[in-house]
Amino acid sequence: MEKIVILGSTGSIGCNALEVIKIHKEKYKVFALTANKNVDLLTQQCVDFEPEFVIALNQDANQQLKKNLLALNIKTIVLDDEKSLDWLASHKDTATVISAIVGAAGLMPTMAAANSGKKILLANKETLVMAGELFVKAVKKSNAILIPIDSEHNAILQVLPQSKKMNYKSNGIRKILLTASGGPFRTFSKEELKHVTPKEALKHPNWLMGKKITIDSATMMNKGLEIIEACWLFDIPACDIEVVIHPQSIIHSLVEYIDGSTLAQMGNPDMRTPIAYALSHPERIESGVSGLDLIKTKRLDFEAPDLDKFPCLGLAYKALLMGQSAPTILNAANEVAVDAFLVESITFNQIAELIEYCMSAMKPQPLDSIEIVLEVDSKTRQLALSWINSHNLTS
Repeated sequence: MEKIVILGSTGSIGCNALEVIKIHKEKYKVFALTANKNVDLLTQQCVDFEPEFVIALNQDANQQLKKNLLALNIKTIVLDDEKSLDWLASHKDTATVISAIVGAAGLMPTMAAANSGKKILLANKETLVMAGELFVKAVKKSNAILIPIDSEHNAILQVLPQSKKMNYKSNGIRKILLTASGGPFRTFSKEELKHVTPKEALKHPNWLMGKKITIDSATMMNKGLEIIEACWLFDIPACDIEVVIHPQSIIHSLVEYIDGSTLAQMGNPDMRTPIAYALSHPERIESGVSGLDLIKTKRLDFEAPDLDKFPCLGLAYKALLMGQSAPTILNAANEVAVDAFLVESITFNQIAELIEYCMSAMKPQPLDSIEIVLEVDSKTRQLALSWINSHNLTS
């Protein structure tokens, strides 16, 4: 039986992963669950799956979790130290780690899993954006297995030749096409985008996701981060990655080959599909998702992204061209900007302004260690907060 650690079990990816695992309890055993502060849901997950270990990173939530499990006579051990994430991700008794923590917080435990040679089901795209070269080196050195859960990268994996590694050069690929829904503001004008609210931005037309990734989808930064992620996952240059707006979110991505063939992975927009494929790769298992009804779907639309309205996408390409620590700066500035937008300290359009400012103000440098990655991340956040304080709408 395959023992699994889920980093970020109360988020969208974690909950969907548990739904798939529930169908296949004879194959998979939840070894550990981690979350931030959703103590009620985390308690219920412990009741349902009886993991050996659990931790809520928020101290108050963790204390309440202990009380809850004691009252319910659940034998799961509640850990206290934040370093427990790294310990769980590298634990000798587990084979698979689902990295579903949102943002830079997922970097260190995911690196720990890579250094320990685990099978890593990666939803935390920030690990590759912040420290792609270091992470890929760690995966190769330890013979870890890296399988993307993002629907787009998982789709690419599904249409690559299964007899070969995830490698652009050896698979006869001409280019990769990443599809994007366009988010809730696809048809908005630049003028209309000046006035959108967090509440409007959190209404994604196709997917139910956490706040951060939903805002990233609205700005199209999510697709920018996925471009950077794809470069590292598939060893492909940015110039051979094309973004295509596909409002229905039925085609999850495509691969164009040198013989003129273009292969696409299609399905209903449901994260249980890529999670099930990642868990069982290269085999397939039941996910609980219904098949695609082509008659009901009726049509598939495509259009080019508007980089003028959604400059975050262009900033991601720019960060790739700049190289070194530029993607790390991009990611840190974006995380700070999204948090500020959600509390209405800055406007929707100022998200891109802030990111561009940080990328211009900070000179890219080589990322020779995780310590340098974390230092760049910290300095960028400080710079971004300073910019926000000088532009704060509520001040």
